[in-house]
Formats: sequence, structure tokens, C-alpha cells
Amino acid sequence: MKNTSQSLQILFEDNHLIAINKPAGMLVQGDVTEDKPLSEYVKDYIKDRYKKPGDVFLGTIHRLDRPVSGVVVFARTSKALERMNKLFHDRLVQKVYWAVTTVRPEPLNGHLVHYIEKDRERNVARASLRPRSKDAKLSELDYELLAELGDHHLLEVRPLTGRPHQIRVQLARLGCAIRGDVKYGFPTPNPDGSIHLHCRSLSFEHPVQKTPVTITADPPNPDQIWRLFANQWE
Repeated sequence: MKNTSQSLQILFEDNHLIAINKPAGMLVQGDVTEDKPLSEYVKDYIKDRYKKPGDVFLGTIHRLDRPVSGVVVFARTSKALERMNKLFHDRLVQKVYWAVTTVRPEPLNGHLVHYIEKDRERNVARASLRPRSKDAKLSELDYELLAELGDHHLLEVRPLTGRPHQIRVQLARLGCAIRGDVKYGFPTPNPDGSIHLHCRSLSFEHPVQKTPVTITADPPNPDQIWRLFANQWE
């Protein structure tokens, strides 16, 4: 993806929210690398499209890890930001992720419960069956095998909590490290630094209009591994 505001893949837009299909490798918000994040490209887009003078308001509601692709929703008003933050906090946003692994999960579907601790200095999480410290957070997700081709397996994952690196570390604990995710045990990195984890959809009640909203994003194209499973979305 050419990193310009014109190349954004916009999935949803109204006066209150804007949703983007984030490419793998891009930050959602700025960090110590000082690389330009997705939030700044979205601000550039809004400023240009609506000819807005001065600063553009854009609230970051949630994040995806840098190597992860998929749906990211931003708030265009402070009211929408406050209400969307509450929806996430109250677990009223249904999240669906797709992950590709090279190990077939056993069982083929299930419910995982772990306690996750985050080492912020090393930016790595650890999942345990019992809490090892007062900082350990209960973490739950459901997963299901959707399709497989050769030694590649497409899993649908529905996190019920929102912990740092949750899907990555819980699938690794199951023995199914995500393809390319060397941080959590996959043997080789992807050439572009991505991992095969994609936020497929978010569903929630619109914070202002109070109508049901589902925002869906296709996986990166023309990534060859994702293309193995193209019949799942085309």
C-alpha cells in the first residue's frame, strides 16, 4: 500500500465514525518510532475531503497491533468517542478475527481461558492457566476451524475480552502460533513483517443513531497465503 490518505480503504463513514481496513505494518497511533500512523492519514483524508481548516478531531477508540490488518474504527466527534469507549469497555462490541496457522487446532473449535500478563518493557505477553501475579488479566476467546488447505488452517476467533496480544498468545498457548508471528513461537517471519491475523469484522450499536452496525474487511490482497482462502469472502 502506498502510504497516502488517498489510498485508504474506507469501510464505513458518517458524521460520527470512520472505519478503515488497516494494512499490516502500519501503526494505529504514533509511538517511539515516529512513523506516521493510520490516525494521521485519516485526519489528512478528512481535512482534504471536507476542506476543514485547522486541526481535525479524531478519537482513537481501539487498536490493532502493528503487524495485524483489518477493521479499525475512529470517532469523528467527542460524543461518539465517549460512547464507543463505553461500548468497548462494557464488551458490547462483537469482534471477529481470522488467523492462519500451520498447526491444526485440537479440538477443532473451543473456548480458551487464560490469565495474561504483559511485559511492557519487552512488549510481550504471557498466558497462564492460573494467575501468576496481581497484574494477570482473565482472558477468554472462542475459536473455530473454518477451512484448511495443505498445512495451512484458517481459524475464526472471537475474543470475549480485549487484552494486549490476546489472540496471538492464546493461540500460541494452544500450540497454534499464527503464521509469521515469531514473537509467539512461529519459526519464521513473513518477509514483510506482517502476521496472518486479520480483524474481519466489528459489530455494535451505533453510538448516536442507535442502529446496528457491522463493519467487515477483506484480508490483504494479493497476499498469497490469504488468497488460499479467498472462497471464504469472495
